[in-house]
Amino acid sequence: MVSVKNSEQLAIMRKAGQITGEAILVARDAIREGVSTKELDTRIREYIEKCGAKPTFLGYGGFPGSACISINDEIIHGIPRKDRILQEGDIVKIDVGACYHGFNGDSANTFGVGRISDEAARLIEVTRESFFRGVSEAKAGNRIGDIGSAVFEYATSFGYGVVRKYVGHGVGAELHEDPEVPNFGTRGRGQRLFPGMTSAIEPMINAGTFNVKELSDGWTVKTADGSLSAHYEHTVAITDGEPVLLTKVE
Repeated sequence: MVSVKNSEQLAIMRKAGQITGEAILVARDAIREGVSTKELDTRIREYIEKCGAKPTFLGYGGFPGSACISINDEIIHGIPRKDRILQEGDIVKIDVGACYHGFNGDSANTFGVGRISDEAARLIEVTRESFFRGVSEAKAGNRIGDIGSAVFEYATSFGYGVVRKYVGHGVGAELHEDPEVPNFGTRGRGQRLFPGMTSAIEPMINAGTFNVKELSDGWTVKTADGSLSAHYEHTVAITDGEPVLLTKVE
């Protein structure tokens, strides 16, 4: 069942989203060669807690970190580790959730470590733009398929693979709520959008195949062919007018 938020709940979600987005920026500013993903995770947790919120991911389904930090061909759900050290040229996906007064923000971004390849830079930019193509369709009266179709058409026009096994989702009092928001679909199909809906729209785009493989740690998901992957996500509120990005802080 789709959860519709009232104005008071949306105000809380905006604060949760602000904390989430700021935590990602804290991690971004700490990214450099030689830093461990565990150090980034610690900075994220400390910032979220300093703001009076809780890291949503910590302990979620048994996940051991406060953020999912995935490098290069890792798509999502990378576990922060002391021995996972960033190298020049890596691309790093930072996925963060913060729970504030019972409501969640969920956001992700992809950053380069130092100087990255032209291929990596283009993948990051196309993934980001595919999100904005999708969110431009996130308007009352449209359907979920309109969002996914816009993401898919743009990303595949560059020859990229759009991950299909993992999708966006509703978000609110729970981290994952109805409806699912795939990064593919048919225009005019799926759940109709209406004011008060809040969803995490999150393109996961691979430079090669859309196929994935799941590692034995039970969390990390990689591209099946070892190609690079990028991830971009915001929590989005449907309104009577334009969509509002609750986790966007700059």
